[in-house]
Amino acid sequence: MFTIETFTFNPLQENTYVLYNEKGNALIIDPGTYFSAEQQALKDFMLRRGIRPVGLINTHCHLDHVFGNKWVAEAYGLTPQIHPVEENLHAMSAVFASQYGLDFEPYKGDFIYLQEGDTVMLDEGKLEAILVPGHSPGSLAFYCKAQNFVISGDALFLESIGRTDLPGGNHGQLLHSIKEKLFNLPPETVVYPGHGPKTTIGHERINNPFIQP
Repeated sequence: MFTIETFTFNPLQENTYVLYNEKGNALIIDPGTYFSAEQQALKDFMLRRGIRPVGLINTHCHLDHVFGNKWVAEAYGLTPQIHPVEENLHAMSAVFASQYGLDFEPYKGDFIYLQEGDTVMLDEGKLEAILVPGHSPGSLAFYCKAQNFVISGDALFLESIGRTDLPGGNHGQLLHSIKEKLFNLPPETVVYPGHGPKTTIGHERINNPFIQP
């Protein structure tokens, strides 16, 4: 059984998720910790709850979603899990950050590669990787069928969608990913996006102005 904790970090207001279970094991998804105070906030939360991070996952590798990869990897001895085509974006993250006037030292090391259909386990808890390209070439969403939620990254937001004007973005591809992948999930599925508040698949099918029949 997953418990989901949401943190909003860095100047781009990115959602970082900690998914943990009754055993105290946790997955950190998209660590956006840019400031030292944000690292401390995440660390303190896990210490208070007695949580042990055992997995580090990126939905995609735009700078705001990987600011904390190096810190998390070093602090907890974890290897980031990404779709393989996102590795190039990760390698360029510091260059893109400089264009926003942001300096940071990116993670450099090995990756664990995830493909569509792969299952990420946290003890008995299961997340299914769903490939949803468009915002970035190898964007992944992570679906928990047992608890009816999906971590959507920057593919789908509350009544909005991810931007596609960044390198590797493709508007038509993103719409296809949402319509053919995410909208095929049950309507009651709760969507935890990369920015902003949560929503549901059913709400977005009806109310998202970017994706109408």
